[in-house]
Amino acid sequence: MTSTTRPVRTPEEAAAHRRDVLLPLTGLLMALFVGVLSSTIVSNALPRILGDLGGTQAEYTWVVSASLLAMTASTPIWGKLADLYSKKLLVQAAIGIFLVGSLLCGLAVSTGQLIGFRVLQGLGMGGLQALTQVVIAAIITPRERGRYMGYLSGIMSIAVVGGPLLGGIIVDSPLGWRWCFFVGVPLAALSLLVLQRTLNVPTPVRADGERPSIDYLGATLIAAAVSALLLWTSLAGKQFGWASPTSFGLIGAGLVLLVGAIVVERRAKDPVVPPFLFRDRTVVLATVASLFVGVAMFGSTIFLSQYFQLARGASATEAGLLTLPMIVGMFGASNVAGQLITRTGVWKRYLVGGAVSLTAGLSLGAAVISSTAPYWLVAVAMALVGIGVGTTQQNLVLAVQNTVALRHMGAASSTVTFFRSLGGSAGVAGLGALLASVVGSRTAAGLADAGVDGGAAVGGGQVPHLADLPEPVRSIVMESYGHATSMIFLVAAPLAFLALLAILALREVPLRDTLDIEKPADPAAGASATTPAPPTGPTGPVLHGFVRADGAPAGGAVLTVLDGTGDEVGRTRADADGHYRICVATGIVSTVYRWEGRPAAHRVRVGADGLRLDVDLPAGAPADGTTRTAGGHPGRHELVSVIEAPERERTGADRG
Repeated sequence: MTSTTRPVRTPEEAAAHRRDVLLPLTGLLMALFVGVLSSTIVSNALPRILGDLGGTQAEYTWVVSASLLAMTASTPIWGKLADLYSKKLLVQAAIGIFLVGSLLCGLAVSTGQLIGFRVLQGLGMGGLQALTQVVIAAIITPRERGRYMGYLSGIMSIAVVGGPLLGGIIVDSPLGWRWCFFVGVPLAALSLLVLQRTLNVPTPVRADGERPSIDYLGATLIAAAVSALLLWTSLAGKQFGWASPTSFGLIGAGLVLLVGAIVVERRAKDPVVPPFLFRDRTVVLATVASLFVGVAMFGSTIFLSQYFQLARGASATEAGLLTLPMIVGMFGASNVAGQLITRTGVWKRYLVGGAVSLTAGLSLGAAVISSTAPYWLVAVAMALVGIGVGTTQQNLVLAVQNTVALRHMGAASSTVTFFRSLGGSAGVAGLGALLASVVGSRTAAGLADAGVDGGAAVGGGQVPHLADLPEPVRSIVMESYGHATSMIFLVAAPLAFLALLAILALREVPLRDTLDIEKPADPAAGASATTPAPPTGPTGPVLHGFVRADGAPAGGAVLTVLDGTGDEVGRTRADADGHYRICVATGIVSTVYRWEGRPAAHRVRVGADGLRLDVDLPAGAPADGTTRTAGGHPGRHELVSVIEAPERERTGADRG
């Protein structure tokens, strides 16, 4: 079992511990780097790729958003699986799926094939993004994790913004654009080897002894709801109108599926996205902030390379080099903030500063970006955006991980990542649709005003080759792309401000020095939800277990223990994870549970070794009784009056 306390180590032991962490972390970061790189390396290459494959501007957006869509829909599923099964095997499976998808993308002979294989890549990317953070949380305490989150954020930042540079170099080289997909294969294979030799993470063991179950229906509904809504943001305004029946159909289907997913998740035994997580203020606010950071991060940065090529006439390699201010800002800010967070144990000030920088950078970009803007102004805007993204994206996950128990780490971490990816997918799709619309309308208006016929070169929504355009048309197209890019920043800026408001509302909790949440040993206060309670207490046998409602932890449920005459002999309250613990006398006692007006009563026999009693409160079910032996196994059934149980609880409560 993983220790929950940070041991005192000698310098030699500390060095060995650091080595044991850095070796598997290297493999994880290599895999994550390749995964994130695959989503950005094509941005500079896409004009060339779509030109060779005959793609359109709509397909330009889909080559990017298809992988983001698959990544988004699969992220919470990977995270939940990590709470149930071997994290090591899951990481290896995600890398394998990504490898196959990358090879197939490099062999694609049509835009349709490329989009389909990008979906397979996205499934692997979803696993890498979710599982990397879960594995790190399983081997590194939150206090130390700040430093490593800096490394993680730095690697992601380099991949997000450095990918276009690498893609441009590859496209301009004799290798050709297909190597944009092949280049990551050796590094991913190496990461598999490193992780096989160095990663050692305990496989989760359920405290209740039950076999893990997967909420297939919930996972399907979540994926379908996300897909429907992202299809609407991607295709509305091009294939059909924003106010068309198709739009309303997709929106309605997405909302109905989302409501269905919520209902299923509330009742599922092991929900993919546990509803009880959203009772925590930090989880809710960090999720909201991550959603808007995702829009700003992916939606604004993914089109910068296109801006430099089509609005400023840069080559693919030059476009990558021109984004260096953003790369430097992301990498530097993430590492500096990570080191400071580990040193001080506080994190909110860095999140606030990052959100302010992100909002300022997007606002400046909206004001200055054009086809003729001075580069230094654009560089300042990019640097501010880079600093903002570098200090927010991973530290929001850290804030959530600091508040949840280790056994829920996969679901909690992947939930935040899911909403960040959802924001990114919606941002790329929605802002890509905005860019295509603005470019189309502004180019058409410019050509009409100039009395110039652009011909097939700018028709059909295809991404143009500037070198093939005559001078009057070329200038109009460049101006249109410059204006459209500024509009993207204008839309993203207020969303970054909403992220800032959510971050300001966060309550700062100092980072703990333990892998898991430690609860006080006081029997009346509740024990740790992740560590099974001992069978005996300091003053007598211990009655302990979990209270669930509709399969989810019933945090705050009140337990009243009555003796044979109906007198109250003890009372306690379940913790946030539904775990309770109370010392009682041996013999037969009655237990009365109440949570949000839903009672349940049991008569149990407590032996000298104590008793574990897990209680589920199904919706609308009356209270019933079960007698259990000292070992906690079902014994002789006895009826406990549904009316008597609430009455006894009221009697006990009045006495208290």
